[in-house]
Formats: sequence, C-alpha cells, structure tokens
Amino acid sequence: MSARFQMRDHDPATARRLQAQGLPAPLARALAARGIQDQTELALSTQQMQAPTSMAQLETAARLLADAIAEKKRLLVVADYDCDGATACAVAIRGLRAMGAQVDFLVPNRFEYGYGLTPELVDLAAQGTATAPGRPDLIITVDNGIASIEGVDRANALGIDVLITDHHLPAERLPAARAIVNPNQRGCGFASKNLAGVGVMFYVLLQLRAELRQRGVFDQQSQPRLDSLLDLVALGTVADLVRLDRNNRILVQAGLERMRRGALQPGLAALFRVAGRDARNARASDLGFAIGPRVNAAGRLTDMTQGIACLLCDDPDQALVLAQRLDELNRERRSIEAGMQADAQFDLEAATREATSCAGASAGAAQRTITIFREGWHPGVVGLIASRVKDAHHRPTIAFARADAQWLRGSGRSIEGVHLRDTLDLVTKLAPGLIERFGGHAMAAGLTIPFAALDDFTRCFEQAARASTEASLYTRTLAVDGPLEPAELTNSLVEAMQGIVWGQGFAEPLFANDFEVLDQRIVKDAHLKLTLGLGGRRWPAIWFRRVATLPDRVRLAYRPTIDEYNGQRRISLMVEQVEQA
Repeated sequence: MSARFQMRDHDPATARRLQAQGLPAPLARALAARGIQDQTELALSTQQMQAPTSMAQLETAARLLADAIAEKKRLLVVADYDCDGATACAVAIRGLRAMGAQVDFLVPNRFEYGYGLTPELVDLAAQGTATAPGRPDLIITVDNGIASIEGVDRANALGIDVLITDHHLPAERLPAARAIVNPNQRGCGFASKNLAGVGVMFYVLLQLRAELRQRGVFDQQSQPRLDSLLDLVALGTVADLVRLDRNNRILVQAGLERMRRGALQPGLAALFRVAGRDARNARASDLGFAIGPRVNAAGRLTDMTQGIACLLCDDPDQALVLAQRLDELNRERRSIEAGMQADAQFDLEAATREATSCAGASAGAAQRTITIFREGWHPGVVGLIASRVKDAHHRPTIAFARADAQWLRGSGRSIEGVHLRDTLDLVTKLAPGLIERFGGHAMAAGLTIPFAALDDFTRCFEQAARASTEASLYTRTLAVDGPLEPAELTNSLVEAMQGIVWGQGFAEPLFANDFEVLDQRIVKDAHLKLTLGLGGRRWPAIWFRRVATLPDRVRLAYRPTIDEYNGQRRISLMVEQVEQA
C-alpha cells in the first residue's frame, strides 16, 4: 500500500542553531522536528539517568531483596518468554548473584502455561528447578506479574513471597505482592513511563546495590559493576519496541558503547556472530532486526530457557553453540511465518472480494479492525502475522491460533493513535465475559477467548474501535523529513545519523524526493532493486519485501545508507514507501 506523506514540522531557528553546532543541515532539521533544542541533548551519559528513588515501592523491593540475601533465602526469577523477558531474567540473575543471592530462574512454556505468573506456574515453581530443588522463598517476576492476581494469591497460600517487576499497564486491581515495581502503576513519580521490563529490573538492582552499601555489605570500590549489564538492557529495550524517550536512549546508548568496544556478554557476542553482524559497529537496528528475533525465536517455537541460557553463558564456545541453535530456530520461525503470512493474505483478499460483491463497494476499506484465525496456525508466531497485516493494511490487527480445543490465544498489534489495550478493555465492558484474559500496552497486546466466541469478538472489537477512535486515524500517513538536495546525500550525513540512537518514538529520519526510475528488477524473488535519477545523478536503491514495480516517475520515502564494496564506500538508498497518488 502507498501512503500520504506528511512533512514533519520543525523550528527553523532551532535547526540553524543545531547546524551551527556542527550537524549536517538535513539532520539538524530532523532533530529540531523531534524536539531537540541543542546538540548537548545528544550526549547521553548514564550520569543523566533519572534517579531510581522516584520509582514507587523501589526502596521496599530493595529492602526485601537485601533481607532475603542476608537470610540466604532461595530466590526464583519468573520471566516472560520474549526478548525483553529473557534479557530482564539474565540481568536479574547476573546482578543478584553478583550481590550474593541464591537465585535461579523459571520461564513458562507459552504453549503449556500461557502468559504470566499463573497458579499452575506457581505450583510448578514450588517444586523447584533442576539446579535448585525445593520451594523458593521469594519469587521475582520480570516483565510480567502486574495482572497475576490469582498467581500471587496462590504463592501467598503456599507461603512464597512475591516481588513483581513489570512495565505493562495495570488494571484497577493489583496483585497482593510484597512489593510492586512498575513505573506505570498509579502514584508512581518516575517520569520515564517507557522503561521496558529489563529497564525496570536494572533499576531494582541499582537500588538494591545502594541498600547493600548502606548496610555495609559493599563500598564504592567493592560493589558490583552493574554497567556490565547494560548491553542486555539495551537489547531488551530495543527489542520490546518501547518508546525511546531520553532515559531509554541513555540506556541503549550505554549498551551500544559496551558492544562496540567488545565489552559484551559472551552469549550476545555469539549472537552477533551467527547473525553476520559486527558488534564493533553495533546499532539499535542490529538489536531490533537481527539479535532480538533470534532470542525471541526460542520463546516462539520451543522454550525461552534456551535464549536465557545463551545470555547467561560465560563460556564463549558454549555460547556459540547456543547461539547457533537460536539461529536455527529463527530460520524455522521465518519459514513458518512465510506460510502463515500467505494464508492471511489469501483469506483477507477473499474476504474483501466477498464483501465487495455483497455490498457493491469495497466494504473492507470501511473496517477499522482486522481479526484473523486459521486452523493449524502456530500460536508462537501469530504476533508476527498481526504485525505484518497491520503494516500492510494500516489497521489494528489481532491474529489467533488454537490454544486447545476450547480456547484461542491471540496476539495484537496496533497503529499510532489506537491504544490496543484500552480498546480491548472497552470490549470487556461492551461484552463482559467475552475475553477470558488480556494484557499489554498501546501498540501490542495478548488475549485469550473461547473458540466459540470468535465471531462475537470480531464484531465487538470493531465496535470498540469505532466507539473510541476517529476515522482519520485509519488513513495511512507517513511522517517524512522533507527532500534532500543531491549535494546533501553524503557519507558525512549518514555517519552523523548512525551516531544517534533512533527507535520507537524517536524515529530515524526518513526523507522524500521525486525520482526518475531508471531501472528496476526483482532480486531473490522478494526485493525490488532500483536505479533512481535525482539531480542528474544515478543512485542505487533497494526496497525490501516489495515485488510490485514502480512508474517511471515517483515520489519515494527513503533512508540513505553507505554500501561498502571492494574498499569503496558509496551512498545507496533504502526505500520505505511510495506516496499515494
């Protein structure tokens, strides 16, 4: 699909000031449009992180952990099964062990236990693990737990304390845990509400270390160096697609700097190797598109224990073996995803044809939501299918797979301006009992419904979106940073862009120009390779995952990159979108 391009507004005076400070003019304009007032704001030092003390219940959590360590209690980390959960678990295990804790981890198999700290998972945890048999004294949830009311109740009944660390949006009722650390809970004064689960756990460790210093366990010289965990914090933060506000950009930048100087965990170094990426030139996009998916593959297809084991491994040779297994799982995931994506496209095209023939017009265009399901779909991959369909059709999308004979488990992705978790919450008010359980945030959510309720859910999801959103949100628009003059397409521009942390909520600049299409062909049956004319010069370009050809003259949104071949460096363009006619 094409999109209507919308120029980002910027203050010209701010752009001139940034340019005078040494930034290339196009980058200065783009940064001004993102609210950057001065180049000093790009200096992301960990000294400028928001202080831990403003986070609600953080001191209570630190005292709870410090007491548990002093009393030699057995701790068990219960993790989510995505990359954020895996990195949060690895950060928790490494950090707690460095501070003297006896700690092990357990991650639910999504196909057996579902999401979060369920009562069934608590019963499993009470049996202990292979390396730590026996009931734990304290369960620490990472990247989950804020909705685990029944699970916490079960733990309390068994005499197991629970500390919840999470970042997902809470419901009105909270679990009866000993402490809850979540910047999004009511009454929390922590200004950065966009921490990923791994970021929340990192802050818990910072406060725990301060508590142990106060108790005389460590001093400034002997205390553990928690900055050694920032590579894992960066990976989980980028992979979870949380908004990269300034605080998150500081965390990601610090992690990338460690990677670039080779001070990264052996498992993460092995993942860079199997992904064919160079950690010495690590960028946030490497974490989001190469490393994160390989960790996620374990949780999608088998058990995230494999991903966590890789991130915890200190032996480089063994780490490489584990990373290679994750790479194999990721290849398998891609194959499964391709088949499911073809299924989804076929079904949506068939539904559109049927609606058109019945209504005499394209009824599909009027729909604000998409709900899809097929027998045999892999429940660990439906979130990726929802994302692909959302991108293709610019509609909030929920894809379902069978959990068992009675239940469907769905994963959803949304578009800007449509808060998915709030929309699902409205569904529960329109049709109480229709959704068995759900959770998530603005852009992504998961839920479980009865198989028999699929049609009712489809109708109510559409009804909720219509009741809570404006029609204008469903017109695809693409924010661009204006055109570039041919003379502005330089290596120095690309290098300056690469030195900045971009991501969700702080988007990498996207430029738009009118091009002459001089040559185009499909490569590897999947990508459109182009030669574009601009200003009397020829520019090589690629549009990944597009096979439809373009007209002779066209307006394209793109990002400049640097290609290196035989020691030569040249600008090429990575095309993202064509403007709607």
